Amino acid sequence: MAKPLSVILTLLLLLPAAAQSPTSSSELARLRSEAANVTIVRDDWGIAHVTGKTDADAVFGMIYAQAEDDFNRVETNFINSQGRLAEAEGEGAIWRDLRMKLFIQPEAMKKAFASSPASLQKLMNAWADGLNFYLATHPAVKPRVITHFDPWMALTFSEGSIGGDIESVSLQGLEGFYGGNAPASAALDTPLDNEPRGSNGIAVAPSNTEAHKALLLINPHTSFFFRSELQMTSGEGLNAYGAATWGQFFLYQGFNPRVGWMHTTSGADAVDEYLETVSKKGDGYVYKYGSEERPVTSEKIVVPYKTAGGMAQRTFTVFRTHHGPIVRQTDGKWIAVRMMQEPVKALMQSYGRTKAKNLAEYKQIMDLQANTSNNTLYADADGNIGFFFVNFMPRRDPKFDWTRPVDGSDPATEWQGLLTNDQVPHAVNPPSGWVYNSNDWPWDTAGKNSIDRAAYPPYVEKGRTEAPRGVHAIRALSARKDFTVQRLIDNVAFDSYQPGFATLIPALVKAWDQLPDSALKQKTSEQIALLRPWDFRWGVDSVANSLAVYYAQQGGGGRRGGAAPSSPEQLVQNLAAASDKLAADFGTWKTPWGQINRFQRNDGAIVQQFDDGKPSIPVMFSSANWGSLASFGARTYPGTKKMYGTSGNSFVAVVEFGADGVHARAVSAGGESGDPKSPHFNDQAERYATGNLREVYFYPAQLEGHTERTYHPGQ
Repeated sequence: MAKPLSVILTLLLLLPAAAQSPTSSSELARLRSEAANVTIVRDDWGIAHVTGKTDADAVFGMIYAQAEDDFNRVETNFINSQGRLAEAEGEGAIWRDLRMKLFIQPEAMKKAFASSPASLQKLMNAWADGLNFYLATHPAVKPRVITHFDPWMALTFSEGSIGGDIESVSLQGLEGFYGGNAPASAALDTPLDNEPRGSNGIAVAPSNTEAHKALLLINPHTSFFFRSELQMTSGEGLNAYGAATWGQFFLYQGFNPRVGWMHTTSGADAVDEYLETVSKKGDGYVYKYGSEERPVTSEKIVVPYKTAGGMAQRTFTVFRTHHGPIVRQTDGKWIAVRMMQEPVKALMQSYGRTKAKNLAEYKQIMDLQANTSNNTLYADADGNIGFFFVNFMPRRDPKFDWTRPVDGSDPATEWQGLLTNDQVPHAVNPPSGWVYNSNDWPWDTAGKNSIDRAAYPPYVEKGRTEAPRGVHAIRALSARKDFTVQRLIDNVAFDSYQPGFATLIPALVKAWDQLPDSALKQKTSEQIALLRPWDFRWGVDSVANSLAVYYAQQGGGGRRGGAAPSSPEQLVQNLAAASDKLAADFGTWKTPWGQINRFQRNDGAIVQQFDDGKPSIPVMFSSANWGSLASFGARTYPGTKKMYGTSGNSFVAVVEFGADGVHARAVSAGGESGDPKSPHFNDQAERYATGNLREVYFYPAQLEGHTERTYHPGQ
């Protein structure tokens, strides 16, 4: 069957994307009145503590503060969420935009806004007001695309990971289906590095802590500078602290005086593909469903994009079945994709959890069942801890292999509602006294055999395995029952052990021992003498860590693509090659890890440009590939010998909950501000690189003596 295609290219004479609409005097007066209800206190780390009379006031103030700190990232997230990146960056972003527009369309979001609860509408209105007030009072700021924020836009990004399930749709497949020629965007589907994405979340029960209080580790592993650290408080019972993804009005990972929550990326299988049997009929298409022939619906989607001569656009005719939009084809079958599309419920759940006071209230919020991509690690002041899998899980017929496209013509492949929260993996107050997740499978979340895998349908989870970080977490959490805030930081969050190397390096040493005497063996004898007694721990002064990392980059001793394991001679040759690479780049293979592994923040750009000639600082921890819980996803870049990090530990907090309140310490990568001229652009870098978390000023008394500025938005 020929690929359907309707592509129209038109040059538009449009105003520049950054042209800013003036705010009327009456509108500005209304916004100023709203701002008067908000107070922002900046502490000595530049972190905003926002207080409002109502929750809506707090939302107005917190989003205004985010815009002050990094409007570029705020706008960019909502450019992405609305499929408007090509308007800023040009034709290369067309397929990303089309993918978003298949699922998120303004008219649908406007209708969803109009039918949403009045309480949620107030928050979305306040969100838009706060951003528009920022633009009105900062005329020098020129948006790239969004010159005015409408309340419905908040629904386009209602959970904390930009794109969410939508990013599971292949750009390559989309371009192959709708592009009419060989796809050119395959590289866009794959990160530039192989650093494991996701996060660490750990909760420790009072039985395993010295003070008999629950502890929570909040440790998202994202691209750096992805979230804003702040506090929002209102006269309506809101008092939450944590990390908000730029542009969102809820704290994605954080805590209030009673409850803390941490999200890790889940391996849940909540997205399905359907093989549709399509045939041409008249002027359109039909698809088979049971004994029926149903019409394939079509619509036009316009994707504007920036060119050197102005704005242009492409118009696509896209197709849908009742399962969802067609996103690619294989072996003559069109493939439709089905996923959760509940923006109102998702936003209600994302915001509502910040006000939960206990486990029962938190579970009640989860009953909205609109979290499709995140596990939750939970702790509270009553001493409860818990692990909760995603709470949007379609009920399916287990006879099908849901990891592959299923036959869309068979009615038996329909979703049969959702599994309840009790029917998906979870663990509350387990005997181990701890729960964890590091983006691996859920089955060991509280230790071996902690969740009975056989008790859940096989389609619940995509078949992830226990990652090296998981091995490390279980080892560290099982080692003691006297955790404190500092011990959880030192002995878990920044424990230097790397279980991946505990397997890789002994195999190398054994291979070296097996080789007969030779020039290769003599060349690597000093290296083996260094690695043989190594304890597999990172550190800025560790030469062994440098050697191990470069050895692994040469192929190490692992299997690749199903190939047979390397021979002993090949393993030792890899070690020799690693030594030669280190010597060529740094003058000697005896180069300490801290001279190689660096943190550098040169400007406020979202994509950093690295330079060995500019200042940088050593980072002690390493990649999650080797099981380091403190993850630093670093690599070399064109023109650099040193490795620079761009992802991994981005925010770290440890929180202790008790009847007398909360105590927390935290650190963010770099600093709170995206402005290189700000003193808070890079003031946390040294603390970040060394795991030296600072005190969190959660209570007003803690802010005394640590306040830089108190003001209302617009002042």
